[in-house]
Amino acid sequence: MPRRVRNRAMGVVTALTIALTAAPLAGVAQAHPAQSGTLSFSGEAGEPMTGGQSYAYSAGSVQLFDVQGSTDGNALTVAVDAQEGTLWRLHIAAPDGQRLTPGTTYTGVKQWPYAQPEDPEMVFSGTDNGTEKWCNTSTGSFTVQNISFGPYGYVRALDATFEQYCNGSTVPLRGEVHAVMPEPPAELSLRMDTSPEGTVDVPDGKITVGGTVTCNKPASVALSGQVFQIQKKATPGASYQATVACTPGAPVPWSVTLTSIEPGTSFQPGTATLRSRARADDRDYPVTADTGQQESQITLSKS
Repeated sequence: MPRRVRNRAMGVVTALTIALTAAPLAGVAQAHPAQSGTLSFSGEAGEPMTGGQSYAYSAGSVQLFDVQGSTDGNALTVAVDAQEGTLWRLHIAAPDGQRLTPGTTYTGVKQWPYAQPEDPEMVFSGTDNGTEKWCNTSTGSFTVQNISFGPYGYVRALDATFEQYCNGSTVPLRGEVHAVMPEPPAELSLRMDTSPEGTVDVPDGKITVGGTVTCNKPASVALSGQVFQIQKKATPGASYQATVACTPGAPVPWSVTLTSIEPGTSFQPGTATLRSRARADDRDYPVTADTGQQESQITLSKS
């Protein structure tokens, strides 16, 4: 290849490669509905949140009974929405850097923003028939009788008790939570294939290239790529971004129509290079499936 053509080609490729570079997505904990579970709590007369009343809720008889675990197994949140205007949230966490451990009682708990890294944390709050129930400060303890984890902090089962003293009260709120979760969902698996054949319109030089994406569960797949063609006197190139709604069961086709971004150049029938990449967020876990950049040679035929 003549040096001037090779240098021009590398310039086009370098510019287009920027479109394929993306920062990894930050991981976040995911919430999942319990297969079965109960949340119950009560307090004696004078306890600020319960007013001496008892409460009990069961998964299946409420609008929402979710358990959300952190990816490192350090913390979890139980969310119960009984009806409009009535909801409860229990958040517990081990000291920073530690996993919640079965058979462990965590004492001296504090709530955000007063908890320090070495402190276990607990917050129990909610809304009861539209009345907000919240402690400005609280102390207490919780015991994790049983807990087991799946991938990325997925909580498979939970049995715990807790005791909270709200706003300096000497009367505690006592409660317990039990939950059994469905089997953890499979992690997202993603594949992208490119067609070895494409078409080119002559003389305007528009090309159409494509392929298929395959997934093991529904996902919104972001495609990005570039096409360039080294010719004797020019190197036309183009980049693309597209989104495909992937559903499992069969490969899902995709295609894009492109025009060279290099002034005075156009694609011609012949061989071109296609670089492509597919990424999709896993709807069940805080991770992104990524095929990585793939490169293939394609044949552009006159349409």
